[in-house]
Amino acid sequence: MIDLSKVKKRSTADIAKRIVQDIPDGASVNLGIGQPMTISNYLPHDREILLHSENGLLGMGPLATGDQIDPDIVNAGKQSVTMLSGASLCHHADSFVMIRGGHIDICVLGAFQVSIKGDIANWRTSDPNAIPAVGGAMDLALGAKKLFVMMEHLTKSGESKLVQECTYPLTALDAVNCVYTDLATIAVTPQGLLAVDWVEGLSFEELQEISNVALINSQS
Repeated sequence: MIDLSKVKKRSTADIAKRIVQDIPDGASVNLGIGQPMTISNYLPHDREILLHSENGLLGMGPLATGDQIDPDIVNAGKQSVTMLSGASLCHHADSFVMIRGGHIDICVLGAFQVSIKGDIANWRTSDPNAIPAVGGAMDLALGAKKLFVMMEHLTKSGESKLVQECTYPLTALDAVNCVYTDLATIAVTPQGLLAVDWVEGLSFEELQEISNVALINSQS
């Protein structure tokens, strides 16, 4: 068994910053509820990234603090956020027109499982006590031009969230382009899952064993 206590895992902030590296200048990006919402705190100053919130905000900035807090300006997770210069508000229905009309370049969602084919399950587990919450995930997974997933690599019980086939109810089929975890960056390609990079202290062979699915080494 691999001792992950010696591995320098990425924090949520580290994962968010890694995702931002792959967001091109001028992109419109929707942030899902949970970890993805932290990305708004790490917007680069040298690129324009237009953050979209499904509840009707285009041009979202970092999370609001102190006197910045306005209870009417929130993200999809009901967190108070700021608005960047030029931001706009719209009706909830118009926001979904942007999503369903293919006007969102990238969506970043959390997930319970991602399969080797890029299928995603993120709205319900087998836990009977958990409240199902699909929200706008199905619309976003299919409506956005690209889908990034931000998640922990392993479950609390140590099982890989990268799977051969999803066993939880699906959100979308063949939708994920790239997965960003606390251990690695994994691209979904026609040839399979490509390990783009991984954390210090972890070898590719160890990442392969932990993931429990076939990986391609981009650095070989």
